[in-house]
Amino acid sequence: MSLYNADKKDDIEKLKRMLIDSDNTVFLTGAGMSTDSGIPDFRGSRGIYTVSEEDSPEYLISRECLICEPEKFFENYRTKLLYPDAEPNRGHYALAELEKQGLIQELITQNIDTLHERAGSRNVIKLHGTTLRNYCIRCGKEYPDKFIAQTTGIPHCSCGGIVRPDVVLYGEGVPEKIYTAAENAAYDARLMVVVGSSLAVNTASSIVRCFGGGHLVIINRTPTSYDRYADLVIHGEISDILPALCEDD
Repeated sequence: MSLYNADKKDDIEKLKRMLIDSDNTVFLTGAGMSTDSGIPDFRGSRGIYTVSEEDSPEYLISRECLICEPEKFFENYRTKLLYPDAEPNRGHYALAELEKQGLIQELITQNIDTLHERAGSRNVIKLHGTTLRNYCIRCGKEYPDKFIAQTTGIPHCSCGGIVRPDVVLYGEGVPEKIYTAAENAAYDARLMVVVGSSLAVNTASSIVRCFGGGHLVIINRTPTSYDRYADLVIHGEISDILPALCEDD
């Protein structure tokens, strides 16, 4: 715990007590969860929002771009959204350990990597899908996770259709079954902890608005627009803060 000043130590102890006292805790994670694994967040210096002066970042990862300019879509997708060498960081492993201890009931993530699952988390709701699944938009045939990464140009199915990643693009909605599961988890929770999310994306902020009550905690490197509604806000390095929750006093 030497990484923290007295105030931050106190904050972490408060959150530990909240976790112990809560009988239903949900974590919601965003892009900041995976930056220490080498995956840039959307607004970082290497993120989606800095990729092009010609096109908006939303367009480059939209259904419209996929359909109208698929070559541009897949060029951007391969360089900005695929990180096959990324490994779970200390924060991912800490959340898996907290779940193992019975202190986390559900984990909702905005991220399309599978680092939570690889770290050992089991109860994961993936709001925006995953880069590990791909399918043909014509016949529905599924393709393995590395299919798009190992092709060039526009990836095609044996039937001639385009093979796309099973992720939610701009212009598409979160599948109803997935959103309902996240909404119900948030509503039933007595403690919600938001980690590494700016809460700028409507899907994430709407999940927080579904929170049924109790305590809201936000852990992020920078302030969010929801900090004023939280019972506890901890600013700092996520891969340091989360492991501290697993440490014995």
